[in-house]
Amino acid sequence: MKKLKNEKELVKKAIAAGMRYGEERGVVEFEPTDSATEKIEYIYRLLVHDKIIQPVPQDQISQQTMRHKLAIWASRLD
Repeated sequence: MKKLKNEKELVKKAIAAGMRYGEERGVVEFEPTDSATEKIEYIYRLLVHDKIIQPVPQDQISQQTMRHKLAIWASRLD
């Protein structure tokens, strides 16, 4: 897995876009006390469920791979 040049910023963008997507869809309401780790995992699973992103094989799922997949997704937004 090759790290993206501006992955940290893309992850922040993905969290913001994913939160907006989940709330507009009406499936989640994020709380200010939710950690970034929880948000990343929920957004990743929601996007996989909706077939927006390809899932990572079950034995390779980690916080790092979820962050990476969300960063790739965010890089393709607008």
